[in-house]
Amino acid sequence: MKELQDRILKDGQVIGTNILKVNKFINHQVDPVLMEHIGEDFANHFADKGITKVVTIESSGIAPALMAAAKMNVPLVILKKQPSKTLHNDLYQTQVTSYTTEKSYELTLSRDVISEDDNILLIDDFMADGEAATGAIRLLRMAHATVAGIGILIEKSFQPGRKKINEQGYEVYSLARIKYMDEYQIDFIEEN
Repeated sequence: MKELQDRILKDGQVIGTNILKVNKFINHQVDPVLMEHIGEDFANHFADKGITKVVTIESSGIAPALMAAAKMNVPLVILKKQPSKTLHNDLYQTQVTSYTTEKSYELTLSRDVISEDDNILLIDDFMADGEAATGAIRLLRMAHATVAGIGILIEKSFQPGRKKINEQGYEVYSLARIKYMDEYQIDFIEEN
């Protein structure tokens, strides 16, 4: 998605060679027009998959996932990184380690919001090593739901995430695929 690539080049900040800060338009401050266009793109790409729910992991995936859910006219389910006081019974949980923060957390899904009848579109902001997506897939499998596809805003294609997810049999559709980055340069994989 050229619009997202242009925004990454304009407002993204590379730290070292592995971390991309997108605080000005995705994480800390959210550009609602860009999120609407991202939601449209995901909705169009997965239009023939019979999606019944969009799922994301809190918190940076919420805005684009909500827009996609709205465009598809389906509910959004948010996987929690910590169980809240109101989510204490009937949970699916799995441990995930964040690539960016290098911290582990207990990814949580309430049993009453996903069923075996659901056909899921999983949306996340980044894909690096694929651990977050793999953890989300584990939870959705526990609920016996079908994962119809995975939508990623920014994929670090020089890391193993896509390969790991594809090897599990899932389609990954990324809007911006970075093949190389350092503090001076970001190169994208151009899709045909």
